[in-house]
Amino acid sequence: MRQGDSDLIAFGQLGSSYSNNAAETIKPPTGRYIVAITFLEDLSLDVLTAAGTTNLDASFNTTDEGASLDPAGSNGDPIANNTVFPKGLTVYGKWTEVSLSGAGATAGIICYFG
Repeated sequence: MRQGDSDLIAFGQLGSSYSNNAAETIKPPTGRYIVAITFLEDLSLDVLTAAGTTNLDASFNTTDEGASLDPAGSNGDPIANNTVFPKGLTVYGKWTEVSLSGAGATAGIICYFG
C-alpha cells in the first residue's frame, strides 16, 4: 500500500456511518471493516464484534479478550456493556459490527471504514 492510500484510510476516505439509535447495528460495506469509532456523547456499546482472531489483528470487543488471544496469557478482558466511553474519544481497531447500548442517545457515534 502506498503511503498516500494509507493516509486516505486514516482520514476516513473509505466511508463512514453515523448512528444515535440503539436499535440499529452498523456494519461496514463488503470487504471493509470499522477501523475507528468516535463518540459524540458519553455512551456505552451493546455489541462490538472484533474482526480478527489472531494476535496481529484482534481488537477489544464485547465477547472475548480481543487483543489478548495470545495463548501465553496476555492481559485484557472483554468490555462490559455498561462501560462508558466519554464524549470526544476515538477508539481504533478492526470490527465487523457495532451497536449502542440502551435508548436515549442524542449525539451518537461515527464509525469510519477501512
